[in-house]
Amino acid sequence: MNTVGASRYAPEWLALRERADAQARAQQLLEPLRAFLKDTAAPDGTLTVRDLGCGTGSMGRWLADRLGGPQHWVMYDRDPALLAEIAGRMPLTAADGTGIEVVPEEQDITRLDSDDLAGTSLVAASALLDVLTSEEVDRIAANCTEAGCAVLLALSVEGRVEIDPSDPLDAEFEAAFNAHQRRLDEGRRLLGPDAVDTATAAFESRGAEVITHSSPWRLGPEDRVLTAEWLQGWVAAACAQEPELEQEREAYLRRRLDACHAGELTAVVHHRDLLALPGRPAEGAPA
Repeated sequence: MNTVGASRYAPEWLALRERADAQARAQQLLEPLRAFLKDTAAPDGTLTVRDLGCGTGSMGRWLADRLGGPQHWVMYDRDPALLAEIAGRMPLTAADGTGIEVVPEEQDITRLDSDDLAGTSLVAASALLDVLTSEEVDRIAANCTEAGCAVLLALSVEGRVEIDPSDPLDAEFEAAFNAHQRRLDEGRRLLGPDAVDTATAAFESRGAEVITHSSPWRLGPEDRVLTAEWLQGWVAAACAQEPELEQEREAYLRRRLDACHAGELTAVVHHRDLLALPGRPAEGAPA
């Protein structure tokens, strides 16, 4: 779930959310992914995985040892401080005990093209799709399908939040937050909750098979630190979008945070994971 501005990418926030992310990711997508990778691995069995916007590497830590075979991970991020330590944060071995190699690369992921993806087995990303534009998603879909690689995009916001106990202002803050996620940001119209539908259409229009599955955060009393941080970011984004909500902000947050700290508040923050598997040429057809 996105917070406002640079805090979305702060290492402290990424570390705080990692357990909830790991529990939420849709393991149901792993079986079709493994089947595809088994059929498309390099002759020596090596999988080349490109992690877009890797942050502290949580997607790699979750996924690498759930896949078999030797792996070559290229980790992309724009923050050199995160990349400097990324190799030490990744698992050393895959599910079958074979080695994992990690290569950091500082690059704007929206500029990757099909040549950059040549020989890639899988493109992966987490909590990224909803901060892209429709043009950027279309470009990723075009390049990945041309390269013939699988794509696993986890934890994209769906725009639905369920907080218990409910509050009369929940719906207003949710609507404002969703509008903020779809905002025009330095000339870029972000997709926000429309991201999975947009990506699905982009991949399917190019003949890929797309499978999606819900991947909600389920936050209970044991997650109160994360819940409190998420609530404050959620409300801040809503108020940034709809300034008239500022007059309700303090009292609303006080009610929500008091219940959270007392262990009396739960939240379901809905996300969706997407797996795209490129179509394969018919037997005898040109590749």
